[in-house]
Amino acid sequence: MVVQIPSVADAADLLAGREVVVLSGAGLSTDSGIPDYRGPDSPPRSPMTYQEFVSGFAAQQRYWARSHLGWRTMGGALPNDGHRAVARLQSAGAVVGVITQNVDGLHQAAGSEQVVDLHGRIDTVLCLRCGERSSRAVLDERLGQANPGFTDRGFVELAPDGDAVLSDVSGFHLVPCAVCGGALKPDVVFFGESVPRERVERCYAMVAQARAMLVVGSSLTLQSGLRFVRRARELDLPVVIVNRGPTRGDPLADLHVDAGCSQVLSELAAELGVRAGA
Repeated sequence: MVVQIPSVADAADLLAGREVVVLSGAGLSTDSGIPDYRGPDSPPRSPMTYQEFVSGFAAQQRYWARSHLGWRTMGGALPNDGHRAVARLQSAGAVVGVITQNVDGLHQAAGSEQVVDLHGRIDTVLCLRCGERSSRAVLDERLGQANPGFTDRGFVELAPDGDAVLSDVSGFHLVPCAVCGGALKPDVVFFGESVPRERVERCYAMVAQARAMLVVGSSLTLQSGLRFVRRARELDLPVVIVNRGPTRGDPLADLHVDAGCSQVLSELAAELGVRAGA
């Protein structure tokens, strides 16, 4: 049974001296202004599935119109104290690698290396026809030119993964792949789409090289992340979870710190002797 603890002292005792693999989820990025799907205060969301996206123009128009607005926030998001704490722990040798379910690139922006973006990156775009990958920033400029004034509106609620809450997308113009004219998709794994096998194997290898696992900001509702916790348990690695509210991985964990990621990770870094600027 998972032990609920009020501080990070027990977690630090369990992780001290061990090479840790971090598995992060959306809860780590909420302090950077990016909402999550399943936090205690998160409203119900209905994200677009892969099958819906590839169904045709209407779905792609809806996605890109909403995402074009959401990019105003997503593209400007900055790492928070939690991301920076993970980077400091890695610099000190306590963290050997990061598996992130997030698509925001904030671990790398904070200075972390050896990061596997399990679900891809929102700042990269993929052509569904020729497979060309290109910059989201460039696409944003092209969409802006094709839809002048579209972003000149008041407050728009941001949804997870850079989507925006918008009901009317009529008149929004899509732009095609600059290489072949095919349809463009963000280079992320949609719901209903499989994570590339090679990427999954890299994550399993990272778990096998570690001596403990630290899960931060994930409810582990999806098998996509939970499988790595299960592998850690199969390898008899200690598992610490930091997340607001219960997670599907609690029966597999040694400790669950029910608190915010930024605060706990900062305290954990301090407990392990890592200081800002170290």
